[in-house]
Amino acid sequence: MNIYVNNKMQEIQGQPKITDALASLNIVSQKGIAIAINNNVIPKAEWDAYELQDEDKVTLIRATQGG
Repeated sequence: MNIYVNNKMQEIQGQPKITDALASLNIVSQKGIAIAINNNVIPKAEWDAYELQDEDKVTLIRATQGG
């Protein structure tokens, strides 16, 4: 299946959940990350259950420190 992560196509096997996709993208720590699928923010509590669909547009935002 193909998904778009921050407008970049990624191929992921099977019918992954959000947490599976993060693992396949080598994103180990989920701390400070927000996810939107097709412009809808998905609460972190739903990441283990939310199934991605082919051609989904995933926006991944990382919090950073600074002033």
